[in-house]
Amino acid sequence: MTGTLYGVGLGPGDPELMTVKAARLISEASVIAYHCARHGRSIARSVAEPYLREGQIEEKLVYPVTTETTDHPGGYEGAIADFYELSAKRLAEHLDADRDVVLLCEGDPFFYGSYMYMHERLSGRFEAVVVPGVTSVSAASSVLGRPLVQRDEVLTVLPGTLPAPELARRLADTDAAAVLKLGRTFSSVREAFAEAGKLDDAVYVERATWGQQRIEPLASVDPSTVPYFSLALLPSPAYAARVSPAPEVPAVPVPGGEVVVVGLGPAGPEWLTPEAASELDAAEHIVGYGPYVARVPQKAGQQRHASGNRVEADRAREALSLASAGSRVAVVSSGDPGVFAMASAVLEQVSAGHGAGVRVRIVPGVTAAQAAASRVGAPLGHDYCVLSLSDRLKPWEIIEKRLDAAGAADLVLALYNPASRTRTTQLASAREVLLRHRSEETPVVVARDVGGPEEDIRITTLGELDPSTVDMRCLLIVGSSKTRAENGIVWTPRSY
Repeated sequence: MTGTLYGVGLGPGDPELMTVKAARLISEASVIAYHCARHGRSIARSVAEPYLREGQIEEKLVYPVTTETTDHPGGYEGAIADFYELSAKRLAEHLDADRDVVLLCEGDPFFYGSYMYMHERLSGRFEAVVVPGVTSVSAASSVLGRPLVQRDEVLTVLPGTLPAPELARRLADTDAAAVLKLGRTFSSVREAFAEAGKLDDAVYVERATWGQQRIEPLASVDPSTVPYFSLALLPSPAYAARVSPAPEVPAVPVPGGEVVVVGLGPAGPEWLTPEAASELDAAEHIVGYGPYVARVPQKAGQQRHASGNRVEADRAREALSLASAGSRVAVVSSGDPGVFAMASAVLEQVSAGHGAGVRVRIVPGVTAAQAAASRVGAPLGHDYCVLSLSDRLKPWEIIEKRLDAAGAADLVLALYNPASRTRTTQLASAREVLLRHRSEETPVVVARDVGGPEEDIRITTLGELDPSTVDMRCLLIVGSSKTRAENGIVWTPRSY
């Protein structure tokens, strides 16, 4: 027989916020283990103290001190790994002796908790039970008296140890946030909130539910006073708007507002034109599909409005509304905004009466078709047709008719949106239509994630094309009867 390891969450600090199960296990266990510093005092033990009893064995797991580990071959990371291995062996001795071990953990054991390192080392050998606890994030929201999120809002939990630019990007792309692990990271965290344009809405909460808790606007906190047990909270913006509603925006458009629809190119910053970069830098608001907004470098004071992939009309109206209030708004698209992207979506909403008086400009970008063609040579060197296989906005009968016409006209085709999780049959149907007019030896370029980390370029033929290997991140180029593929180079002669 062996004992059971319990990872017990103690909650945020108030002993009365522990669960009934946690209190019972603490009082029943043979061994109580807890992490502590060299001085031997433990916050976890102080929270659990009302439930301890005489005769229990206490195992103090004393963390190594950073300044004492410079001689370790692996530095502090090596020293802390050794510490966890030694701690696991000490607990294993109790478990092998059929003694149940409760390892105390502030908050929740699996929420940035130190218990997890014992769990991964011991759960394969012994029964391991995790008892959840109230997290510091929930406690902070409660003492602040503000909901974290509501309805469709998104909450993002972030460690303050992230680099400030990455932290700023993630803060700008979410509705609400909690940033933990402050202490020495506080200055960079506050800088990230400022760059995301959300510093004025953020709150600092220290030792939530403890007797000495502290709540202040994040902007006013002295970094030298910030302990590790604190967090920065960006609560529900919808709740804040209802409690302190913003002044109404005048119905009459304010002079100076404009919407610029910007093409980002197919991938990273090397595909961005200088004109597009300049417009992004000048914008007060960035609006777009979440992954595209994330590609725009964060700028201090610039507000970002990320949304899902299928709300183009809503996105366009939001941009026009912001511009009506006098703002400079950049709506971002991958590739070129005029090719199956946001330029048409914005102009459609203007035509429907939104954003009266707002100036709209289009800034082009490198298209996915151009990028894919450049990787293999010059397959678009003569007349070509650009066609989307998505039947979300037009019926398949129209797509098939256009495929047949382009095939009969012997045009090279650049096929966008060839497949998705829900559209799995269209590409096979398109292939059959084109085979009415093309030989099976017609070159086909399958380009996936051009310019991205998963770039994959394949040259095949119309006869050998396997639709099951194509997804939404692919673009296909189907050659004409004159297109040639030689030694990995695909090109279409300029003369016919």
